Amino acid sequence: MPVITKDKGIIYEFSRKNHPIISIPSRSTITIEAYDCFKNQIDSPKTVVSDIDWKQINPATGPIFVEGASPGDILKVKIEKIDLSTQGVMVVGPNLGVMGHRITEMEAKIIPIVDGKAKFNDLNIPLNPMVGVIGVAPAGESVNCGTPGSHGGNMDNKMVAEGATLYFPVFTEGALFALGDCHAAMGDGEISVSGIEIPANVTVTLEVIKGASLQHPMLENDEVFTQIVSAPTLDAACKEATEFMADFLVAKTGLTLSEVTMLLSAAGQVEVCQMVDPLMTARFSVPKYLLDQLNIKQLF
Repeated sequence: MPVITKDKGIIYEFSRKNHPIISIPSRSTITIEAYDCFKNQIDSPKTVVSDIDWKQINPATGPIFVEGASPGDILKVKIEKIDLSTQGVMVVGPNLGVMGHRITEMEAKIIPIVDGKAKFNDLNIPLNPMVGVIGVAPAGESVNCGTPGSHGGNMDNKMVAEGATLYFPVFTEGALFALGDCHAAMGDGEISVSGIEIPANVTVTLEVIKGASLQHPMLENDEVFTQIVSAPTLDAACKEATEFMADFLVAKTGLTLSEVTMLLSAAGQVEVCQMVDPLMTARFSVPKYLLDQLNIKQLF
C-alpha cells in the first residue's frame, strides 16, 4: 500500500493547476501523512502563537491523481483509518471564531493524547478522530484550503471519521484529491476556529464512480447518510442541504416532493458542521433505516 509522506508535497489551495504528487488506479488504498492545520508550528506551551507563519495554515497533503476520474464523475472516498499523533493543540484569539470579539490575546493550549483520551487540564475528552480539510480540485478558480465549497475543502465536518464514506463531484481530470487539518476531537460548529488540531496518518480508499454525478459532497456511515453544503450564511447552507437531500430522495424513490418533505420533517436532521470559516457548512442527515425501508441498496 502506498504511503504519501507530507514532505512529498502539500497544497494551500485546491486547484486544477496543482501538479499531482502521485497517480493511482481507482479502488486504490493509500495512507496519507498530514500536518496539523498550523503545519506543526505550535509544538510547545512556550511557542508564541503570534510569531508563527500564518501563511502556512491549513496545508493539505496532495494532490493525488485518480486514474479514470473525469469531470461529471463522482470520487468515492472511504476513510479506513485515522492514526493520531501523541499531542494536539487548540488556539483562541481576537476576531477568531464565535467568541473572538471578546478575546483580547492569542492563546494556545497543548493537548496531550493519553490512553485514548484528550487531556484538557484535568479533564478527559473522548476522541473523535476526523479530517477537517478533504476534497478535490474545484471547477473554476482556485480555493484556499481554509475555505469549503462544492469541492469539499475545509468543511470541518466531525462525521468525516473512520468508517465514513464521502462522495465528491469531480470537476477536473484525475479529481486531484488532497486532505489535511485533522482533529483528535471537535464539536459541531468548531466555535473557536480550532478543534484539537493534530498531525495524523489517514488511510483512504479512492474509487471513481461513473454514470452518476453530484453538485455537492455527500457522506454516509453506518447510521446515516448526509448532504453537505457550504454557503455564505448558515441559513443558506442549511436550506440548500435540505433541498438537495429532498431532490436526491425524490429521484431515488419516485415519491412526490410533498411526501419526501413530510418524511424529512419527521425523520431528518439539519445539523451544523462549522460556523467560523469564510463559508459556513451544514449537513442534512437521514437515518439509514429509511434507506432499507425505501429499498435503496446503495447511494450510487
